Amino acid sequence: MGYLIILLAAGCFSLQNLVARVLFNPFPWGGLTVGGFVEPTLPNSFLLLFMRMLLGVPLMALTLTPIYPNLWPDVYGLKQPHHRQELGLSLAGGGLMFLYLGLLYVSVGLVPTGIALTLFFTFPVYTALLSWGWFGHRPTGMRWGIMALILLGSGLTVPLDSTGTTSGLGVIFGLASALAYALYTVVAQKAFETYHPLPFTGLSFAITLVLSGLCLLIWPVDLQGLPWAGLWVGALLSALATASGHLLNNLGIRHVGATAAAMVGAANPALTAVLATLVLQEYLSWVQSLGVILVAVSVALLSLHKPNLRAKG
Repeated sequence: MGYLIILLAAGCFSLQNLVARVLFNPFPWGGLTVGGFVEPTLPNSFLLLFMRMLLGVPLMALTLTPIYPNLWPDVYGLKQPHHRQELGLSLAGGGLMFLYLGLLYVSVGLVPTGIALTLFFTFPVYTALLSWGWFGHRPTGMRWGIMALILLGSGLTVPLDSTGTTSGLGVIFGLASALAYALYTVVAQKAFETYHPLPFTGLSFAITLVLSGLCLLIWPVDLQGLPWAGLWVGALLSALATASGHLLNNLGIRHVGATAAAMVGAANPALTAVLATLVLQEYLSWVQSLGVILVAVSVALLSLHKPNLRAKG
């Protein structure tokens, strides 16, 4: 069940990133041109992230309260001295969610969606290494092989014919986002030992909203003349996909652990690339397609191998 939950989360994240790609870049669709509302810059990324969370935080509160009645008591309980560790992990989780989403927004805007997501999904490598160092879950030989495939596939997706700064920055932001997300999953796994995933997820959203708003004060955006109708529609779709994806992903982490969840979620680049081709007519070269397939193959290999959580290093 845990693996199915993670795969459903991957589908939500694919939709989330397709929406981000359209917000930054115009695409022909049904005889019309849609998207391309703002330039793919870091301040605009903060603006879109703030709009997404402005809708996502109330959505999370309305959704989580009937599902988990102890949501608000658990949140208020973080004020107690004996919950200092849970409070620290929740704050760290929110900061890392903000960081990885902001970086990923820019990467998706600068390079094709399938490439950006494949770069982002190098995070299982970071997650496995961090879990080894923090929890003592040493990767087995099979998992080292899966990580090698992920790195090889990600390397094949990097545009080889690009000499501009834009593509290079997109690659850097994609890899940095992967590291930030790996840290988020490991922090989440540690928090879930004593704290429920649902209030943790809700707090992560709220902290991301606050941090993105603060960044807009530091790096303001010229709001005159922006196509607000399109931006708010995109923000709503992103909020729905992001809330669903994180809820499912964090519930999946509780069942199978951060490393296994990360590797199952590696199907996301392949799924996103397929959706980008079907919906946006955004095609990859055969080498880049091979890279996406190699990343997805790791999911099939994982099904042949059970995690060894007792291995210490």
